[in-house]
Parts: sequence; structure tokens; C-alpha cells
Amino acid sequence: MKKTGLVVEGGGMKCAYCAGILDAFMDNKITFDYCIGVSGGSGSAASYVAGQRGRNIRFFTKHLHDPGYFGIRSFLKTGNLFGLQYIYGDLSNSDGKDPFDFPAFMESPMDYQLVATNAATGKPEYFKKEDMKQDDYRCFMASCAIPAACRPVEINGRAYYDGGLTDAVPVKKALEEGCQRLVVILSKPRDYVMKPQSFRFLYKQIFRKYPRIISAIDNRHLMYHNTMEMIAGLEKEGKIFVFAPSRHTRARAFTMNEKVEQGLYELAVRDFRAQEKRLKSFLESP
Repeated sequence: MKKTGLVVEGGGMKCAYCAGILDAFMDNKITFDYCIGVSGGSGSAASYVAGQRGRNIRFFTKHLHDPGYFGIRSFLKTGNLFGLQYIYGDLSNSDGKDPFDFPAFMESPMDYQLVATNAATGKPEYFKKEDMKQDDYRCFMASCAIPAACRPVEINGRAYYDGGLTDAVPVKKALEEGCQRLVVILSKPRDYVMKPQSFRFLYKQIFRKYPRIISAIDNRHLMYHNTMEMIAGLEKEGKIFVFAPSRHTRARAFTMNEKVEQGLYELAVRDFRAQEKRLKSFLESP
């Protein structure tokens, strides 16, 4: 049997699309040997591995207006526009309002990894289940720490930023881990083109302590373009199956509108149904 992997892209609030696809997987008992997520996709993928159907969409609809979730109040209190400690601590801890089922996550036969960017080296680093502990979800926080919008997250004395800076869709890593075919969930439509980051003069000042992060931001659009080309090539070879929003929506990385988020989730469910037979044929092929 081929080793089959799942790759889940980030994208902030656009990850409501990933939540819909992942819930459809659970409804249809679709599992994988290996799973890797990045940025917002890291937490969504972890809830999927733990078998917590419906948990992800609650973070895009039910919780998004909580005072600690997002906004100036969170930024002034913690330095984070997205309240990472609130999302992956207060909400997700075992005594939180929407706890992450860490025991089920660890017991799942699926291998799991996430991506974060080392602030000093400007290189992606990969964390496994074994790097996490109950109620210590700094790995998720690190993978989601959007530069400028969030402070870096410290793990083992090293500072980390969002994994999407350096490995936005970690297909190459999944292949290196021995996967012979992959299902990839993108949070953006297939015709999306990432543009160079604006306001370089500003982020050069903000990240003067981390010059490799400046370089990563400078080159992010090129990294993303090259990754999309790799995915397209592997898709033609029959090694990758891609889910991506079938139409453009009003959802953006910082969208705080539960109706927009619910609509994106429902679009994902429809997209899954439209491709369900093709997906099962892909997964069942020898």
C-alpha cells in the first residue's frame, strides 16, 4: 500500500475552507498515514487527527467575537492581533471552553507534523506530536505567529514565526517523509497569485533584530509560486489530489464575519461532494 499524506495550508480566517473539507473527511471516515499543517492549518489538521468533528468551524464562527480572540484589545494586552494564547490556551486547554482532545490526538495512528519559521535562521522547522504536551500548545502558536501581527513564540529558547513564511504548503516535506501520494487542501482558489509584500521600509524596521525574516518576507511570493508549480506538476503525474475553493469569496485572512466564514465552510462541503468519487478513486488506486 502506498503511504498517503494530507497537507493543510494556512491562511488565517480563510482556513474555514479547510475546516469544511476536514469535517467531510471525518463524515466519510477518510484518514491518512501522515498529516502536516501550517499556520492556521496546523490547528485545524490537529483537530482532524484528534477526530473532533465540528471543532474547527466553531473557531471561525462561535469564538471569533470573544474579547481575547482578535483585535486591538488583544494587541494592547499581549502584542498579538490574533490572541494566540487565548485561542490555543484559554479556549483549547483541558479546562477551556472548547478543549483540544490531546489524548485522542496522541493515540491516533496518523503521524502529524506542523511547520514554524525559525526567526534567527529564516528557515522552516518541523514539530511532531512528541514535541507537544497537554495544555502546552506553543507549537501551534509558533506556526500561526504572523509577522507584525504577532510576537514571535519561544520554544526551547528559540523564537519562531508563522510557518507560512517559508513553507506555505509543505508538499516537499510530506514527500521527504515517505508519502507516495498526497491530498492537499488549499485555502485559496487555484488562480490565486501571491504578490510581493508591500511596505518593505516598515517591516525592515520591525524585524531589524531578525534579518533572515526580512529575507523570508521578501521572497515569500517566489516561494509560494514555486510551490504551486510543484503541486501542479505532481497533480499532472497523478501523485497529488487538490481541494481548493471553487469560487472566490469575501473571506480574507482577517475576516471577522461569521456568516462569511460559515459560507466558506459550506462551499468546502459542496466542493468535497463534487469531487468525492474522484477522491475515493485516487485513494483506492494501487
